[in-house]
Amino acid sequence: MTSDFFLKSIPSVSVQRGHTATLPCWLNPTQSAELLEVLWYHRNDMDLSVMRYSNKEVSSLSSYEGRVSFGSRDVTSGGLASGDVSLELVNVTLQDSGEYTCYVSSDQSHDTAVVTLAVTETGGPLHLSAVWTDSSVVNVSCRSEGWYPRPQLRWLNQNESLTPKSIQYTEDSLGLLSVHSWVLVSPSSEIICTVGLQGEEEKETRLRLSTRSELPQTESTHLSAGMVAVVVLLTIMTIITIIFGIAFYKSREKKIKSQRKIRNTEEEKNKLLSQVMDLTNLLEAKKNYVNSKFIKLFCMMKSRHQI
Repeated sequence: MTSDFFLKSIPSVSVQRGHTATLPCWLNPTQSAELLEVLWYHRNDMDLSVMRYSNKEVSSLSSYEGRVSFGSRDVTSGGLASGDVSLELVNVTLQDSGEYTCYVSSDQSHDTAVVTLAVTETGGPLHLSAVWTDSSVVNVSCRSEGWYPRPQLRWLNQNESLTPKSIQYTEDSLGLLSVHSWVLVSPSSEIICTVGLQGEEEKETRLRLSTRSELPQTESTHLSAGMVAVVVLLTIMTIITIIFGIAFYKSREKKIKSQRKIRNTEEEKNKLLSQVMDLTNLLEAKKNYVNSKFIKLFCMMKSRHQI
């Protein structure tokens, strides 16, 4: 038989996106919860029942199906038999963040406890870039992507805090945040940019400035006007060379086709002349044959006449 009870829990739990979270909730004094009704719901809305336990059967919303079950608040927990009704949520998403209410009831008692789930995502590497201005001041910017929730960004110059000119946040289609900030500093500076979530280790990158030639080659810097002019000139010369090459190739092809056409015409002319000569020789042969026959016939007739 169940006696009166109240619920105990831990106020907040933090977990990385994609990992497993356990939201602790248990009965005090210790007693079995196997015959009790347990309900976990999200954002103070009982219609968003993450998991329901009643008559020793578990059910859940379709969006949580296969992702929720009873968990253990610690390694010594005895589960439902010892009154541990903690919720285990696997493959946590950003949408899972927020308040979860643990509700337990019996015929004699009921109570609720709230646990806040904070879902985090550590962003990618920090990228620094430096741009020299006309007034010999360097504009240094820092950016990083893939954070949740909104990260903190700090600027330091030789361990002294700097006030940024701007800090901007943008959100992508997955709900992850990107941060971008910039400061104006003197050319002889050692700039440090740090980005991190509250309570977690920060990511850091630094840039040592002295002269333009000493800016790190791996960082993005603007080209000087002279370099831009050289690049433009080389590009134009390349385009002109390509155009002349194409024109020369087409002219050469046209000349070859013309020569081939003349050669074919000469060959056809010679072939036709050869055919005419053959025909002339044939006619001459026929004429000689006819004359020979005529002479032979004339001689035969003359011989007979003399006899």
